[in-house]
Amino acid sequence: MSDFWTCKPSAKALRTVNPIRAIVDKVVGGPVVERTDGKERIPLSLGDPTAFGNLPPSQILTEAAAAAAHSNKFNGYVNACGTPSARAAIAKHYSTEHVKFTSDDVVIASGCSGALELALTALLDDGTNLLVPAPGFPLYEVIANSHGAGVKPYRLDPATGWECDLENMESQIDENTRGILINNPSNPCGSVFSEGHLEDIIRLAAKHKLPIVADEVYGGMTFGDVQCVPLSTVSAKLGGIAPIISASGLAKQFLVPGWRVGWLTFYDTPFGAIKDVKKGVMSLAQVVLGASHLVQATVEKVLDPEKEEDIKAMADFKTQLNETLASQSTFTCDYLSSCHGLRVVRSSGAMYVMVEVVPSLFDGSFTDDVTFTKLLLDEENVFALPGSCFGAPNFFRVVYCAPKEKLGEAYGRIKDFCERHKKMD
Repeated sequence: MSDFWTCKPSAKALRTVNPIRAIVDKVVGGPVVERTDGKERIPLSLGDPTAFGNLPPSQILTEAAAAAAHSNKFNGYVNACGTPSARAAIAKHYSTEHVKFTSDDVVIASGCSGALELALTALLDDGTNLLVPAPGFPLYEVIANSHGAGVKPYRLDPATGWECDLENMESQIDENTRGILINNPSNPCGSVFSEGHLEDIIRLAAKHKLPIVADEVYGGMTFGDVQCVPLSTVSAKLGGIAPIISASGLAKQFLVPGWRVGWLTFYDTPFGAIKDVKKGVMSLAQVVLGASHLVQATVEKVLDPEKEEDIKAMADFKTQLNETLASQSTFTCDYLSSCHGLRVVRSSGAMYVMVEVVPSLFDGSFTDDVTFTKLLLDEENVFALPGSCFGAPNFFRVVYCAPKEKLGEAYGRIKDFCERHKKMD
């Protein structure tokens, strides 16, 4: 009898697979070859606004974290659903003339992704499904599959600025559908839905008696006159016809993705359509025992500052961040639109843009988005994620958070690449 043995992983662990990995391996896989052209790698792939160090968080936030750490008041365990002060600040921040949240409507989690996991775990069972956007963030599918559930993608239409194809969305609904996930502003598209479009989505959800899970982590990151209206506000203005579970956090809007504090807010119908789901989320929160107590101590400082100078400082921070991202979005879209064989769907929020590759306009060196991004990496050392990672074949996603001079260098290489591989008549 052998002395060697292995432990069997759970079915949930075996079901938990990120589909991006297999696609990215096709781009970055293979032997490492030392470059002789002197081109350093420029990553346009990672959705981390802090990656290049040019977008620091607000001093209000960092000073609040330092003060909390030095106070020794935030070292212990807290309520699994969050501290009273942080939950109250979140409730106040998202309340409007149409929606009045209380602390009981808020659950704090370990990042927005942790908040989404709580929400979807409370909604999905084995054999059920969730409607998700395509293109869309693959985490939704990862979470659903881990629970033995599935996802049914609905189409976002590039011809309408990535609005939902509502007819296609409705066609995906069946007796096992537990909810509709809406990501606004969008990762990977950078699109922001109009209030009228959100109204149409809510009416469809209400028609089929489905809750909406709203991933609004980029909610404050919009450009110019474009505004992201929270789905809870839109539903309330329609009479509360559909319940909304909204997810957000500090990560992107406040430039601290590594601090890992996110939250859910629950907006229910007058008849309590999701009251049991909210109870379920609060029960599930006991498994993790809450997000960082230290970081939660900073939440009220940025969402609900008391001093006039702090209110102004946070407003200035948000304005400066959005103006920077808007400028870099315009620069990105203008530059890449000038490249042979590329078509850009302009972004109006978040920090992404999707670029279409038209293979028929090139010399046959690549046939799709995966082979395009691999050859681009091999020849120019510029790394962008293939659209197939997000359910968008023949597109690639660009993250434009890098300093403008670094973006310009990357886009210059992309332009050279496209010219070099241009199909000759």
